[in-house]
Amino acid sequence: MESPATVEAIFEDFRGRREGIVKALTTDVSIFCDECDPVKDLCLYGLPDGEWKVTLPVEEVPPELPEPSLGINFAKDGMKRTDWLILVAVHSDSWLYSVAFYHAARLHKADRQRLFGMINNLPTIHEVLAKPANKSSSKPKSKKAARGSSNNSNRRRKKEEDEDEEEEEQDEEEVEENSEEEEEEAFCGICADPHNTSQFWIACDSCRKWYHGSCVKVNASKAAGIKSYNCPSCAKKRARH
Repeated sequence: MESPATVEAIFEDFRGRREGIVKALTTDVSIFCDECDPVKDLCLYGLPDGEWKVTLPVEEVPPELPEPSLGINFAKDGMKRTDWLILVAVHSDSWLYSVAFYHAARLHKADRQRLFGMINNLPTIHEVLAKPANKSSSKPKSKKAARGSSNNSNRRRKKEEDEDEEEEEQDEEEVEENSEEEEEEAFCGICADPHNTSQFWIACDSCRKWYHGSCVKVNASKAAGIKSYNCPSCAKKRARH
């Protein structure tokens, strides 16, 4: 496939990849989370045709295109789901801009400026995920109409708010239930205390034991950059050999 070489072609490539990532983080979020294997170093790719995929990075060095952030899946189980998705969104925005301006490096200054203006007219993926839902309602044409519809509007607004709260509670309960099912029998290999859902939790890739992040001095941000984690005990054993 030929690389886009004009402002319009680069913008269409950007828009298609952006739509794919927005789809992964919104309408396809359950499928996206299932594909984020907590062990492998994975990347989220937006594709020019508006689709997405989660896969390993290419082995070619240097790659044909800039690569997305590596290991976006590692922090998934150590953060609130909404916070993790927003973090992925920010990294994805950064990748989309880098791909667009990788193509645009050969354009003239005026064309690059025009391309940036076209891209900047679209909301970032972070803005799409972080902005609150708009519950705007049209203004009544007359005071009489406003009085006649005020009770219905209040009931409708109250129903929408109740439904939103119920959906948020269901999402939080689903995440908590999944975490509890996976780790309810686990105890920290350092302090022997059971798993606490408010704490970051990491497993050793050698002995398969779980540890509180605070006990092994590893937080979610640091874990995102670790390819294969070894607990202090296993690390010492490997050092001896």
